[in-house]
Amino acid sequence: MNHPNRLRDAIATPGTTPLIGIFDMFSASVAAQHYDGMFISGFGFAASHYGLPDIGFIAWPDIVAFVQRLRLAFPRQHLLVDIDDGYVDPETACHTVQHLEAIGASGVILEDQKRPRRCGHVSGKQILPLEEYLEKLELVLASRRDLLVVARTDATEEDEILRRAEALAATEADVVLVDGVRSVEWIRKIRGVIGDKPLLFNQIAGGKSPRLSLTELGDLGVDVAIYSTPCLFAAQTAMDEALRRLKGEDGRLPEVVPGSVGVAECLGLLERNISRHHAPAAD
Repeated sequence: MNHPNRLRDAIATPGTTPLIGIFDMFSASVAAQHYDGMFISGFGFAASHYGLPDIGFIAWPDIVAFVQRLRLAFPRQHLLVDIDDGYVDPETACHTVQHLEAIGASGVILEDQKRPRRCGHVSGKQILPLEEYLEKLELVLASRRDLLVVARTDATEEDEILRRAEALAATEADVVLVDGVRSVEWIRKIRGVIGDKPLLFNQIAGGKSPRLSLTELGDLGVDVAIYSTPCLFAAQTAMDEALRRLKGEDGRLPEVVPGSVGVAECLGLLERNISRHHAPAAD
């Protein structure tokens, strides 16, 4: 099964293809019931795997091992992987990309931030000189076989946003992402300078970008949308609420009623991930 080309085909269809951010195997199990594609979010993975903010702690072997587990459990899902800045240097970026392609990732996102890096929707980001980023990007593109590559800029100055978006669109990258886009007007401006190159939009609750539906994004010419943190933020909210309730009930667990989750419901979800239960994959 050619996972990169399957994702390319999905992005090329009319409308906006959604990819849902997941942070661990369990969130992926829930997301797979609702959507065909996953986004392996750096924000979510840093929170789940390290208990730390997304400011550069992720090590490439950890993300590769996570994606390997995902692919075995979810043989037909699109898996787009956030690899931050390629883990600093170009050689590491290329090495990571080749590992991810070998284990069945669909694509990667490579950003132009320099260290210390930040989440794309917070202030204080610093970016590499464009020429330095393009050199790293070109090496990554040369090192892949079919892997889909999203070129991302974190530029915040208006002229620089458009300059970089146009430069990224001129490369062999498959998709362009400008992170932290602040308005519909700026989506239109970016769409105007990148020509026919597919455009990706990143939505994160409480972030800098407007809250837009898939229909609205499709009308704006956005080809793919990543939702970085709905599972992570929902988990934090639900766990907080459940533990407050448990404390308030003096440690008495709530009754399992229709529509709630108990042992049977949880095991039923997880058993679907056992690889021997999966039908043979077809191209």
